[in-house]
Amino acid sequence: MGNNIFPLYIHSDGCRCGKWNHNEEMMTAVSSTSRPVSVCLLAACSLSSPPRRQPTGVRLGWAELARLISPLSIFSLRSLFSRRVKDSRPVEQRDPGWKLFGKIQPREGSIKDPKRIQKEYETKSGRAGPGNPTSPRQSVRKNLDFEPLSTTALILEDRPANLPAKPAEEAQKHRQQYEEMVAQAKKRELKDAQKRKKQLEDRCKLEESIGTAAQTWNQEILPNWSTMCTSRRVRDLWWQGIPPSVRGKVWSLAVGNELNITHELYNICLARAKEKWNTTPAPATEGEAEDAGSSDRESSLELIKLDISRTFPQLCIFQQGGPYHDVLHSILGAYTCYRPDVGYVQGMSFIAAVLILNLDTADAFIAFANLLNKPCQMAFFRVDHSLMLTYFAAFEVFFEENLPKLFAHFKKNNLTPDIYLIDWIFTLYSKSLPLDLACRVWDVFCRDGEEFLFRTALGLLRLYQDVLTCMDFIHMAQFLTRLPDLIPAEQLFQHIASIHMTSRNRKWAQVLQALQKDQERGSPVLKR
Repeated sequence: MGNNIFPLYIHSDGCRCGKWNHNEEMMTAVSSTSRPVSVCLLAACSLSSPPRRQPTGVRLGWAELARLISPLSIFSLRSLFSRRVKDSRPVEQRDPGWKLFGKIQPREGSIKDPKRIQKEYETKSGRAGPGNPTSPRQSVRKNLDFEPLSTTALILEDRPANLPAKPAEEAQKHRQQYEEMVAQAKKRELKDAQKRKKQLEDRCKLEESIGTAAQTWNQEILPNWSTMCTSRRVRDLWWQGIPPSVRGKVWSLAVGNELNITHELYNICLARAKEKWNTTPAPATEGEAEDAGSSDRESSLELIKLDISRTFPQLCIFQQGGPYHDVLHSILGAYTCYRPDVGYVQGMSFIAAVLILNLDTADAFIAFANLLNKPCQMAFFRVDHSLMLTYFAAFEVFFEENLPKLFAHFKKNNLTPDIYLIDWIFTLYSKSLPLDLACRVWDVFCRDGEEFLFRTALGLLRLYQDVLTCMDFIHMAQFLTRLPDLIPAEQLFQHIASIHMTSRNRKWAQVLQALQKDQERGSPVLKR
């Protein structure tokens, strides 16, 4: 076959298929009739292996082919089909580089470990080695097992061999950038490591102090409770927080059992609650349950089912299917039957849940019933508006006494205590504060009584007074009804300790009593 003849076959489907025989290889070009012919290499084989099927059609020479395809395609076709001897030798790569285009054969071990690249760089730059000992800071970092790995491969790797080499200025700039980034990374990691180390040390100290305190409570205080509970030493330990292992026992002793509730009485109330649940049809909606609870206190048993799911949802232990769901349901139901005049009020579930986490079921019920029998809790849960206003007025007396500027700011914006105090008092801070911090507030509340609830409120206001004085009514109300998730316990108790619960040489109980007398005379404000 001559060099100027290109066999082209035109098939009935409109495609042109060209075949070119050569001494070394055979190529085929395919294109569509709707645009200029483009040629691509499909297969190569020896003349000794001819194709099994020969297409049928009309043979065309270069002249006829030129009329069918564009000049540019002819040029590409001639270039592609020109005789060319391939070089089987691999392309040598003088310098290491990235494999961008596939022409460079991959090197063995081309993927370097970033640590290895950094070590090579430090060796080349003379930053490490026997002659250049590392600085104390570098030694500290090695002890902390940190080596920055993020930028080494990108900045220090040479360019590919088929690209121009880096200018000296650019290479120097990249080295400086690398050193700066590594220094910043080491500084940041050193700071984080020191922070983690300090946190670990503080945690170890805390656990050690808790263990020591638990031993003191178990061996010295609890066996001699009646004689030691009012001592100065015990009060100081109480302020520091009761160890979790003895917290439930201390709470039970501090709250007492004035109602003389027994385990048998709890079982009776629980049986009555279960009977009530089985005989009372479930309301269709939450609104129907609330209406039923307002007409019949025992019907508020249905409110319990709706409210339990809202109790400490982040713990996922009191919700349906959780390990304490039935226990919480039983205690609240039993109390509703024990005190049908009070029934169930939203907020009780949080108090009962905290007790369940620290006491057995029957003991938690006993503590729960006695706790709610306190004057302050009974006033709020029975929604005694006149007595609640008296407590708010007493709180404002000590608010003005301890935080006069913030008190004036609240008055200016008409922010009254009921907006933020009701939620705090109803749940005894278990909903508003982190659980561990709320338990510590409960520790001192069991020791000092209702006075500490309002003292804690003043401590919170004192802790955030700088923030609150810059807010308007809306933002203050939003902030106080949803406190920050992270509240430093030690700082809060320092601010609580700074609150003095005396006003003109009168203590909380005296101020509250005077306000109650004034309220009976029609004046809810204390005249001083």
